[in-house]
Amino acid sequence: MHASLLSTSHRPWPLPPSQWKWRQSWLDLAFIHYRASSREIRSLLPEGVNLQKYDGSAWIGLVPFRMSGVMRRPMPDIPLLSSFPELNLRTYVEVDGEAGVWFFSLDAASLPMVFGGRLLYGLPYYYSKMSHRRQDDWIDFSSSRKRSQVEFSARYRPVGDTFQSPAGTFEHWATERYCLYTTSAKGALERIEVHHQPWPIQKAEVEIERCDLFQSAGITLEDQLPVCHFSSGVNVVSFRKEETSQALDAIPAGQTSASALAKTS
Repeated sequence: MHASLLSTSHRPWPLPPSQWKWRQSWLDLAFIHYRASSREIRSLLPEGVNLQKYDGSAWIGLVPFRMSGVMRRPMPDIPLLSSFPELNLRTYVEVDGEAGVWFFSLDAASLPMVFGGRLLYGLPYYYSKMSHRRQDDWIDFSSSRKRSQVEFSARYRPVGDTFQSPAGTFEHWATERYCLYTTSAKGALERIEVHHQPWPIQKAEVEIERCDLFQSAGITLEDQLPVCHFSSGVNVVSFRKEETSQALDAIPAGQTSASALAKTS
């Protein structure tokens, strides 16, 4: 049994009946959250994807971290392919009553992940030169897209004791998410279920030197002061994608279909 499946009672809904397809670990993460305009963020989402708010606001999450042990079941890890840095820009949504994540961009230092994520899942992956290095108790993180000048550089570290976030708190709302949503080339809204143990969370200190991701995604922040957390990470399994009950009549400006993604960098 995969380590992530040792407990499932914390999930908001039951595990999918099918076997999991992919395994991975998400390690040494910073959760950097900003308030954003609900109207603006909602305009970037496809029809049928409902924006969720906390404390009356839409939130944008900027998440730098390290991927490890990424592989399809039942293959073994492959050195140099299974581990790499990643950087996500996301918001929080709900479809058919299931709360999940919508990604505006995913930068990764792995060409197989970028091509596979775009072609198989319709996710807005970008190939980037990246670095994730530990310096004493800090983690130095940098990302630079190969075909554009979208860059991110920061350092972060945990402060305080580790805890599991209680239901109803912002930390729980923003991190305990067990699916993501994407669109297919045929105009279907799709859900990918994931499972992991509850996040071990700490407060974090974050120093951002440069961040071009919000401008690139067409997002304006309402508050320049972020809410920051750190996690040492979790082991994760993901399941096959499934169509939701929502069909997409159109994809708004700022979003692209899976086929269009395959043609972009």
